[in-house]
Amino acid sequence: MSSPRRPLRTPSRRGDESVSPTSLLGRRSRDGTPVRPTENGVDHGPRSTPRKPRTPRRQQAPSGSSPSRSLRSNTPALMRDANIVEESDQLSPAINLNPTSPFGMSEIDLSSPLNYGTPSSLGSVRTPRSGIRGTPIRLRPDIRTDRRIRQVNVNSDQLEPSNDASRDVSSELDQAGPQLVIWGTNVVVSQCKEKFKRFVSRFIDPDAEEDERTETMDVNEPLYMQKLEEIHTLEEPFLNVNCGHLEAFDPDLYRQLVCYPQEVIPTFDMAINEMFFDKFPAAVLSHQIQVRPFNAQKTKNMRALNPEDIDQLITISGMVIRTSNIIPEMREAFFKCIVCSFSTAIEIDRGRIAEPTLCTNCNTNHCFTLVHNRSQFTDKQLVKLQESPDDMPAGQTPHTVLLFAHNDLVDAVQAGDRVTVTGIYRAVPIQVNPRQRSVRSVYKTHIDVVHFRKADNKRLYEQMEGKEHLFPPERVDLLQLLSKKEDIYERLARAVAPSIYENEDIKKGILLQLFGGTKKTFTNSGRGNFRAEVNILLCGDPGTSKSQLLSYVYNLVPRSQYTSGKGSSAVGLTAYVTKDPETRQLVLQTGALVLADNGICCIDEFDKMNDSTRSVLHEVMEQQTLSIAKAGIICQLNARTSILAAANPCESQWNKNKTIIENIMLPHTLLSRFDLIFLMLDPQNELFDQRLARHLVSLYYKTRDSEEDELMDMSILRDYIAYAREHIHPKLSELASNRLVQAYVDMRKVGSGRGQITAYPRQLESLIRLSEAHAKLRFSQTVEVLDVEEAWRLHREALKQSATDPLSGKIDVCILTTGLSSATRKRRLELAQALKKLITSKGQVKTLNYQKIFSELKEGSQVMVTREMFEDALKDLQDDGFIIVMGKNTIRVC
Repeated sequence: MSSPRRPLRTPSRRGDESVSPTSLLGRRSRDGTPVRPTENGVDHGPRSTPRKPRTPRRQQAPSGSSPSRSLRSNTPALMRDANIVEESDQLSPAINLNPTSPFGMSEIDLSSPLNYGTPSSLGSVRTPRSGIRGTPIRLRPDIRTDRRIRQVNVNSDQLEPSNDASRDVSSELDQAGPQLVIWGTNVVVSQCKEKFKRFVSRFIDPDAEEDERTETMDVNEPLYMQKLEEIHTLEEPFLNVNCGHLEAFDPDLYRQLVCYPQEVIPTFDMAINEMFFDKFPAAVLSHQIQVRPFNAQKTKNMRALNPEDIDQLITISGMVIRTSNIIPEMREAFFKCIVCSFSTAIEIDRGRIAEPTLCTNCNTNHCFTLVHNRSQFTDKQLVKLQESPDDMPAGQTPHTVLLFAHNDLVDAVQAGDRVTVTGIYRAVPIQVNPRQRSVRSVYKTHIDVVHFRKADNKRLYEQMEGKEHLFPPERVDLLQLLSKKEDIYERLARAVAPSIYENEDIKKGILLQLFGGTKKTFTNSGRGNFRAEVNILLCGDPGTSKSQLLSYVYNLVPRSQYTSGKGSSAVGLTAYVTKDPETRQLVLQTGALVLADNGICCIDEFDKMNDSTRSVLHEVMEQQTLSIAKAGIICQLNARTSILAAANPCESQWNKNKTIIENIMLPHTLLSRFDLIFLMLDPQNELFDQRLARHLVSLYYKTRDSEEDELMDMSILRDYIAYAREHIHPKLSELASNRLVQAYVDMRKVGSGRGQITAYPRQLESLIRLSEAHAKLRFSQTVEVLDVEEAWRLHREALKQSATDPLSGKIDVCILTTGLSSATRKRRLELAQALKKLITSKGQVKTLNYQKIFSELKEGSQVMVTREMFEDALKDLQDDGFIIVMGKNTIRVC
């Protein structure tokens, strides 16, 4: 029989109470005849025209069979002649209680997943699962039902089905009585609930000791019973269930979960709520517990998703590239009759509102109006997930998939996060015109998210504001023991990119960059924030492992981005404005620097960038922000990222007779923002070549020496850095402050005698950051003198390589800050004075020949004068207003 398309409200025999047709299933009148819903109310008598009885087939429910595709397609044919109870598409609103309910509280049987999600208020009504006040049922739009659901009674000669879904599984199997099976599936509701209860109460994880998420639990006790106690303690009504555990305990139940998630997950919810409130009857939660399965073995590559996966539970991984604003989505519409003020509530079915056309109270057509402030809305967010580089085939562009996050999963991830998503794969038709109901034959797909997980064992733990990663006590003791070793600095440095030969100081600099300085905020005093991130530039000959160092850091650090100079543009690094295909609004799409917030941005081929692309780095590398003013969108984004860049010389080989500015052709304003600049040169030494070759060969052929010399395990390095970044925040001691002042004064004093500048305030700030990072490495809350000494030594070694004047052989920081060394600037000034003296000796001549003056200057000078030097001298005199260069051959004297 078919149920009415709209919910009915009819007065019952008990005062003001009203009943719905759904609540009448399975009830009988006083004379024992079944109660039937009619069009105008409730009929308690026999039918005037009895229906011809149909002989049901006696079929056994396939309780243990695998819910494969063939079974799913053949099940309707198998049960075609069975007694069918069809639920209405529209669930009736929550109404008054019915005393004949098996729970004695609601006229709707909440033990059935078909009515799951019936709204309940925080009023005086006590929900049947908790039996207490204040624990309402909550809608789950992530597992909403997109089709009409039927239930079938198998192995029963009764006309009406049994609504008792809480009987024991063993007794059902023994008696072979009626089994309530969801139409089109092999899901027996009572069996599913009892199997899940058995799983929760009995499962003990054999790998709990290796699982970092269960370090605080007893490995000899049932895992999920301990999680129920956590829910009671923390009052967070969510239970994350590992599908791998479920598959190991009950493979049939796991297959049902994967194939029929929108029917099985509500059953899990009911089972876990019954267990929880039986164990903690006095507990009060914000809403009833929701089960969130994750780690489904049906893990798919993003580009391998196909129509066979529709409406199934899948798990994919990737990187979040964009999140939308919170969208209020209507889940229950409240309508009110404008004639008699009769009200009714209708749930959303497949994204549409079935507006009632007839008022059952006054029999008026088309008299309902929507009341927005009494309708129920849920939070919804659009998340765009991009395929991770590890899953991309060679020569392919990354794929993207659209995710819909609901309720508490909104804002659970941000752009730049690498996540593993478990959800239900959906397909919805595309409308030709929003004003018309006609749809295209092409469907668009999305994933309704059930669970987010930020997990990558190969990377460091992500440091989130306000949250800390929990380490087991044994791990903390091991890390504390390692920090007390005298050679911990060298051991950690050797563990950084162990396949790269030597370059110890460079590895130490990168290690300090991974730890970072202490974040300092002086907003209250008006001084703003100070940068705590360390920026490093690697430059030198090709083939010196610069790109390998960048790749190692990129694969180690969370929220890291890897870009190349030629393949990056200014908007690709910062942000650009695009039109959202879903909402048709202009949105801001963030680039690599914003996605790497609180991480590291690795930029290879830094010298190949054009000037417009490099110009956006100035604000990011010092102020740690990114100001945007495009298409009416004016905002300031956080870009608290460390920069690790690599650059090659413009002549393909490093020229030792030129400065670093002349070799890599980078603006000095950008170079001055790097804390450490290292040169990686090929020494062209026979002994070095022999050692390097032996090291490279050992990477392919493991010798006994390499087996004995075991390096630090990568997991220990990951935990060590993560623990220091979260728990160690060192501050300067008085002795360390005095040593920093003395070091800065000494650096300035080195070049004062010969007119050279060897330090600027930025160099002092770099020393402070490096000292704090070294103190973090030692797990010290105070920066000591030895930290300052190591920071000064490392900074001095970097300056020896990058800021050495090739003419004088002395360190000159002016090369990094102004682009010219003091000796070069002095020689340029002397040449300009000699040229001015030569032009003055010509008398009252107004115009001079360019080539003739150049030849006379070369003959009269004691040092070699090149054309570039002559042009620089002419430019200086022209800036002073002494001459004007007209064309290429004429010089006019002012």
